[in-house]
Amino acid sequence: MDAPFSRFDDARPAPELIGRLTPTVADAIRAWRGSVPAERVFYVDSDPAVADTAAFVAHYGEDLLERSANCVVVAARRGGETTLAACLVPSAARVDVNGAVRRHLGARKVSFAPMETAVELTGMEYGGITPVGLPADWPLLVDSAVAAMPYVLVGSGRRRGKLVAPGAFFAELPGAVVLDGLAVPGPA
Repeated sequence: MDAPFSRFDDARPAPELIGRLTPTVADAIRAWRGSVPAERVFYVDSDPAVADTAAFVAHYGEDLLERSANCVVVAARRGGETTLAACLVPSAARVDVNGAVRRHLGARKVSFAPMETAVELTGMEYGGITPVGLPADWPLLVDSAVAAMPYVLVGSGRRRGKLVAPGAFFAELPGAVVLDGLAVPGPA
């Protein structure tokens, strides 16, 4: 089976490359039972030095900006309680933190979670955080544009490598809620 983006030298179904994934991501791929078969989730090897979106698309092709999504971790506060959540939006957009996210989570204030918190609680590397294998109690807010994409390129849990999967796969992940208007125009 060929990967949907042919520009990568090493692209294979993720279940064949479990050892390249962080433990939480590997466990999620092994346990996957959604309508999109795990074999349609690809791992593509990529240079960790260009893991950030701007550097990645400059190196691998500007068209990937429209075919990729970023996963960001947010902290929503209401009263004395904090809820962590992940948001998946197209890479060419940014998360509507103070609008859509705040309203959906019923928070008074929402901000991006500190890097140390996101890394520690996900077991993933900063710059590679993916919606696959997130903590079970976290909401995953997925922009409807991502869910509608034929294939989406996202982080793999590490700075080296990316995952490519149908948008429908992300809509079926544990805790996923598909929202219109989660992404707003502008750089991530």
